[in-house]
Amino acid sequence: MSLNPTRDRYETISKRNFRNAMIHLLESEYKMVGSRKIIEMMAEDIEQLHLECSPGKERVGFGEIIFRTTKDDGQRQSYGKKAEDYASTTVVLPLITEDDVERRIYFKKGDRNGNYQHREARDIETMVRLLKSAKSQGGLLTGAELSVLMNRSLSTIRKYLDAYEKKTGEILPLKGYVLDQGSRPTHKGIIISLYEQGVSPADIVLKTSHSQDAVDRYIKQYDQIKKMIRRGMAERAIVEITGRSMKVVREYIKLYYDFHPSEKRGK
Repeated sequence: MSLNPTRDRYETISKRNFRNAMIHLLESEYKMVGSRKIIEMMAEDIEQLHLECSPGKERVGFGEIIFRTTKDDGQRQSYGKKAEDYASTTVVLPLITEDDVERRIYFKKGDRNGNYQHREARDIETMVRLLKSAKSQGGLLTGAELSVLMNRSLSTIRKYLDAYEKKTGEILPLKGYVLDQGSRPTHKGIIISLYEQGVSPADIVLKTSHSQDAVDRYIKQYDQIKKMIRRGMAERAIVEITGRSMKVVREYIKLYYDFHPSEKRGK
């Protein structure tokens, strides 16, 4: 018998919480039998996940939305791997800013293509803001997620990405780029160009939004193929030795001669 029944009556109030409700659910509905400590730990983890996926309203400001996306934890992209197999994280994205609203109020139509050009510039600014905000919070947005968030087609998003990259030389932290999905030669070109200029791999990571592993891998492959080119080895031999596809080997060979044109003329 309790020595303080009044205390017991009041203590039950604070025990009617999410974690204890989860413990009860696991024991009664799922018939989980075993260590009470294990069940408590499971309930605690579930509670933490719930809090992470549903942050409080105090975290969300004007024009911001809560979004669940891929976690930027250095994981490697793998073909055939399902989206749900990647770790995820919750981010708060600035979809609309006060400046966005002000520009719509004061924008005046100029030339015939003014509205279209203004919309594209505004969209690209929003796209950059969303990608960089997600990255700063440990998240990586996909092109499809941008398409939904901005209500633009995938082809339009790709056009915006290409336009921004061409104008600034910066690779935005899109999931596929950071996790090194695909083999776009422009990305290899930017990374290898910086490397040829003597920029350190750590600084290349900052400039390109690629992971350190991806940057190191590009540089290692380039250095390996560069040595073989200088030895006069043929494309097929390089493919067989490196295990890379002919397409990838040819991309690196083209990059090498782009940065060392005199050697190509001497062939």
